[in-house]
Amino acid sequence: MTSRKPNSAVIATPLGDLSIYATVDGLTEIAFAGIAPDRELARQTLAEALLPTDTAPSTIELRYLHSDHPQIEQHLSDAVKQLSEYFQGQRREFQLVLAPQGTKFQQQVWQLLQQIPYGQTWSYGEQANQLGNANASRAVGAANGKNPLAIVVPCHRVIAANQRLTGYAGGLSRKLWLLRFEQSFDRNE
Repeated sequence: MTSRKPNSAVIATPLGDLSIYATVDGLTEIAFAGIAPDRELARQTLAEALLPTDTAPSTIELRYLHSDHPQIEQHLSDAVKQLSEYFQGQRREFQLVLAPQGTKFQQQVWQLLQQIPYGQTWSYGEQANQLGNANASRAVGAANGKNPLAIVVPCHRVIAANQRLTGYAGGLSRKLWLLRFEQSFDRNE
């Protein structure tokens, strides 16, 4: 059963339900319902995991949208529309008003995640280097793990330096699906 909270929306995606929350300041959270068990995937390299893809564009279904404020409703509607376009293979970048809550360091890490190009991956070390601290890869990984805006702030595009798939709050099977999906569109163009 999907959550029906004020100032939220729930959409059905190929990866399960995605809950979206907002305030008048913008989107505060986009999170998958439930976690997929994926222990075996953590042992695979990206190249091994990206073998034949079973991903295809699909339309999402709006299950629920409720807001008590027109600005919040606009943020939620924009997110639903743009996520639908993403899952249809029509959107590579999001233009949404974001308002995630986190420390200054987490905010810096999340901002940097938005610079990783569609269909590409960075390692945690590369992300730390971009922040100007090559020794911060573990802190970067922890901040990525706290990213409250799945897909829109693409922490799924970060993998280990040894090319292994590593943690993703929504589960590694979802991370793999998103990487396969993006890379299949990136190769087709």
